[in-house]
Formats: sequence, structure tokens, C-alpha cells
Amino acid sequence: MTPLPSRFVRLAETARPTVSITVDGAPVNALAGDSLLVAVLTHSGRLRQSEFGPEARAGFCLMAACQDCWMWTPEGDRLRACDTPVQPGLSVLTQPPDMPWPNRV
Repeated sequence: MTPLPSRFVRLAETARPTVSITVDGAPVNALAGDSLLVAVLTHSGRLRQSEFGPEARAGFCLMAACQDCWMWTPEGDRLRACDTPVQPGLSVLTQPPDMPWPNRV
């Protein structure tokens, strides 16, 4: 898939401490207090791919109600990017990991 330009442009609060996370194995720098959604969309034009087709998803409701911003840990846990704060060392995937069914709920 062709990379899309970032969706978010940070205009203020740029002096907060940097937090390093990993998205699909690539390092991403966020700022302390950012949600995972803000961290990813500051660096990318999409959050993840839809489960139902090739469309790119970027979150929708921004209040943890619509389930459009699911991301996964390498262990298979799901996270809602819009209400998950970044933490140093956080590692996430934009697609579910290839694991048996019980871990993919």
C-alpha cells in the first residue's frame, strides 16, 4: 500500500517529553500525554486497514465507542487507539497478529 501523508500536524504543545513506541516494528516518537491514535496519525496517513476491505481507517468517533481504531499488541491484545495513552516501549500492530482464535478477541 502506498504510504499516505500524515493526517495530523502538531501546532502546539511541542515541548512535552518524547515517548518512543513501535508501530509494526518501526520506531515512532510521540509526546507524553498523546493517545496512540494521535501518535500514529502524526506520522502516518492511516491507522490501520479495514477488516472488510482495502480501505484505510483513521478512527472515527475519537471517544472509544465506534471500534474503528482497534490496534493490536504483538501478543494479540486489542487496544483502542483513541483512548490508549502512549507509554515508553509500547509496541503495536496495525493488523491482528497471526495467532489462533482465542487471542484475537
